[in-house]
Amino acid sequence: MSDIPLEHVHVEPSEPGDGPAPAVVLLHGRGSNEQDLLSIAREFPDHVHVVSLRAPDRLQGGYTWYELDLSEGGLHQSQPHAEQFERSRSLVREAVAGAVEAYDIDPDRIGLLGFSQGAITSLSLLLDDPDDYAWVVALHGYLADSHADLEPEGIAGKPVFVGGGSMDQIIPASRVERAAERLRELGADVTANVYGAPHGVGPDELQDVVDFVEAHV
Repeated sequence: MSDIPLEHVHVEPSEPGDGPAPAVVLLHGRGSNEQDLLSIAREFPDHVHVVSLRAPDRLQGGYTWYELDLSEGGLHQSQPHAEQFERSRSLVREAVAGAVEAYDIDPDRIGLLGFSQGAITSLSLLLDDPDDYAWVVALHGYLADSHADLEPEGIAGKPVFVGGGSMDQIIPASRVERAAERLRELGADVTANVYGAPHGVGPDELQDVVDFVEAHV
């Protein structure tokens, strides 16, 4: 089996087709783990691989992709710790490449789905390498300053779902909306909505995510 540098859960398609199948790669939020987003993934089509990655660093009872840079103010102005952010993105790339080989995944049909830190990481990975991902779902995250001014080739027309919560006290809806606006400026095919929810995925948001994924796998 190929080397996959991050602990993970792999769920095989329950209705496999002929040849390599599409995949959803899950990136959980700060302080959580690779089990957290599987309840969302259970709603996805049966022909899809699910690869849920665990962040590399321990944080209390869970794991984190990076520490927070609070130099600009409090939590609402936080940014990823630059070196840890770069390291985690590199580990995700290696893990995705390893999973493609290990699990017979179609490399041209890989989507990222992230929540909070996982959403921030997913959006940055998309801007790093737009051609590596067929689509992205970013829930309750923002576009890191390190990537806000990037203008990568290959982003035009890329399907991106961006969701936030009007009652979110961790990632304000304004940060989510700015991310969606910037992606639209770059030409991505953005679906965005702010839900009447706190820092979590409610039923309406979940249904919209499922509809988006079904349309792109």
